[in-house]
Amino acid sequence: MPENISTSNEITFASLNLAQPLMRAIADAGYTTPTPVQAQAIPLVLAGGDLLAGAQTGTGKTAGFTLPILHLLSAKPAANPRPGRPRCLILVPTRELAAQVEESAQTYGKYLPLKSMVMFGGVNINPQMKALRGQVDILVATPGRLLDHVGQKTLDLSGVEILVLDEADRMLDMGFIRDIKKILALLPKQRQNLLFSATFSDEIKTLSDGLLHNPGYVEVARRNSTVELIAQSVHMVPQKLKSHLLSHLIKHHDWKQVLVFTRTKHGANRLTEKLIADGIPAAAIHGNKSQPARTKALAQFKDGSLPVLVATDIAARGLDIDQLPHVVNFELPNVPEDYVHRIGRTGRAGSSGAAISLVDKEELQFLRDIERLIKREIPVVAIDNFAPPANLPAEAPRPPRQAQGQRRNNAPRTAGAGNRHQPPRESQGQKQKPRNPQQREQQPRNPQQREQQPRNGQPSAKPRPAQKTTEQQHQSEAARHQAMPQPALFSPKPGVRRGR
Repeated sequence: MPENISTSNEITFASLNLAQPLMRAIADAGYTTPTPVQAQAIPLVLAGGDLLAGAQTGTGKTAGFTLPILHLLSAKPAANPRPGRPRCLILVPTRELAAQVEESAQTYGKYLPLKSMVMFGGVNINPQMKALRGQVDILVATPGRLLDHVGQKTLDLSGVEILVLDEADRMLDMGFIRDIKKILALLPKQRQNLLFSATFSDEIKTLSDGLLHNPGYVEVARRNSTVELIAQSVHMVPQKLKSHLLSHLIKHHDWKQVLVFTRTKHGANRLTEKLIADGIPAAAIHGNKSQPARTKALAQFKDGSLPVLVATDIAARGLDIDQLPHVVNFELPNVPEDYVHRIGRTGRAGSSGAAISLVDKEELQFLRDIERLIKREIPVVAIDNFAPPANLPAEAPRPPRQAQGQRRNNAPRTAGAGNRHQPPRESQGQKQKPRNPQQREQQPRNPQQREQQPRNGQPSAKPRPAQKTTEQQHQSEAARHQAMPQPALFSPKPGVRRGR
């Protein structure tokens, strides 16, 4: 059984026996007392063992592994230092989280002779290649761009002493499991492994069983719980009135900094345009935005010059904003766990915050599933001083939402592909040769006429069955999909696949 260390209220950073340069950096940052996850994780990492750690988002787990890693690397020189050969590899799911983790490594390691760098996609690869020609002790990377460097032989992973999988559950949700397996195959067998996750699903446990060896175990809060300092509320409102209500709330309450989550990228763009039209400065951040645009919008939001940031779930992880007062769920997420990550952007490090959800009647099932997950009922609050605008245009029909509980990693997708799936490829047996244009002109276009048309002048011996309606096709396809065995994402042992 993994070891579980209890925390004490008397633990301070001074009692954790960290190196003096680290203590100076911690003092510069204004910290004296570690958070519960830091107090538990740091001694385990310093002891050199593997670690499985889970904590509700916003509890400071990034420092929980960057501090002891900096201590360990500074205490022992590299065995075979070479350019582009990192000693520590930290894998993260998103660009924003990668930048945040590397910034933490720089902040706490500023008095140490260790070099860190960050690499992710969406930006020019040449500056990263240039940085890899020098010393790199700590590498923070997203899986896709890291494998790009491996393919171009600009990165050597043979010297990795410590591996960190941060936000591992999010990486699985985004379909990075194949990339993770490729990266694990390139690492030395003897290394220290740290797995950090905001939630513990069965898939995470299976991954940890194959990766970690007799790990220490840290979980400072109940699974999938929300911070008690976050005031959660629900406003019941039709979908077509949500944008008007949001503008009203921002103006009426004079909100200075609010992070808004939408379900789709196009929805984020439309809402941003609506807020700007209402005189509220706003910007959208999602997978279709360029990395410079995302970085600029996030920087303006952090420094307070941009009051509203509209984001898809790409921003639910990795956004560390000091004392963010408000988070709004413009639409509830399909996956209940994402609600925990979204509202976890507020109420961080002991600060209070508010999480407001705008819920249409069609989203009530999503709300019930969220309440079942967090084991609490979210109060519904009426808005008395909101007057809907008159003569609203008819609402355009919305595409059907993904079935509740169907996690994103159940569908094949390429890493970083966002929410769009690749269309199924046509098999060779399904390909049809193009007909002669003359034959095509003579062939009746109406399917019923085509069934009555004799072939080669001879009457058809058997009438063709009537074509199924679209609804019948959908029902048949759903029944076939449910009857198919679902492949297991992980096997009990590394290297063994099931359902393939």
